[in-house]
Amino acid sequence: MSDGVKADVIARALGEGFVAGKVCKPNAIPQVMERLDAFVASGFHGQMGWMAERMNWRGDPQALWPEARSIIMLAESYTPEHDPTEVLEYVDRGAISVYAQGRDYHDVVKKRLKRVARWMVEQYGCEVKVFVDTAPVSEKALAQAAGLGWQGKHTNLLSRDFGNWVFLGAIFTTLEMAPDPAEVDHCGSCRACLTACPTEAFPAPYQLDARRCISYLTIEYDGPVELELRPKLGNRIYGCDDCLAACPWNKFAVAAHDIRLLARDDLVAPPLAELAVLDDAAFRVFFSGSPIKRIGRNRFVRNVLYAIGNSGSAALRGTAQALADDADPVVADAARWAVAQLSDN
Repeated sequence: MSDGVKADVIARALGEGFVAGKVCKPNAIPQVMERLDAFVASGFHGQMGWMAERMNWRGDPQALWPEARSIIMLAESYTPEHDPTEVLEYVDRGAISVYAQGRDYHDVVKKRLKRVARWMVEQYGCEVKVFVDTAPVSEKALAQAAGLGWQGKHTNLLSRDFGNWVFLGAIFTTLEMAPDPAEVDHCGSCRACLTACPTEAFPAPYQLDARRCISYLTIEYDGPVELELRPKLGNRIYGCDDCLAACPWNKFAVAAHDIRLLARDDLVAPPLAELAVLDDAAFRVFFSGSPIKRIGRNRFVRNVLYAIGNSGSAALRGTAQALADDADPVVADAARWAVAQLSDN
């Protein structure tokens, strides 16, 4: 396949709004299986059993689709227009991860990927499969193998060209394309992301213990959070951006191209008192089109109650007390904990 075809495919992707695109081969990440084995063996994956169940696919893209000959890795920016750490100072308001303040990126990025893939099929008669975070694909490792960036000490992808505020998408194709050179690490001696973590979730650089990660605890974990960790959550009610926001490479961050990925005004710093009273129906309506909707009302209100308990605001004690007998035992536990935390305020 000529370099011209590859250049045309990448140009098409950039025209659709992706900030960068590179190519690697399906066999480009042989080191991933060993890393996944170590990650799961250590228990760092917590309740994410799907990581253990599909390691063979995640560690070997060729096992996922043997017919694939090339993988096109694409990055889409969601750089925030505001300082994502500023809300941490407003203890009566919730901090929501930047990526979840706009439309669900799964829908936005996948539709864009499908348009590129459809064009490829029409132009070259190839076969394609597209993936955005919902399949057992090691997007970050593949992105580094393709030369988009490298996995930093916070384990996320970052780049000297666009920082680390990006979503990744993959197009597997039967087209033969010349791979791009893999990127190398440029973190140097910097430890900004590691020291920024409120829960010390990085046992070592390039290693993440999800069981202590606020993103995992507020999104993936469905039980009562350990007492020792609850105060460390602060007012973070869905995800955490501290390690991403600390990265100095963000001086090269690229503005988001799609306004649907920009923050909704009511999700930048929503009042905890208003979020705590959402029942299931109201929760679904308020978070329609948002990735937050997938965790459900109970887990979300649990997070809000931890934030209320950490607020130090006596004015919010009544809000927590009203949920002390909630039908969901984890929510009720969080409410009682919050009331106890505020009992002296």
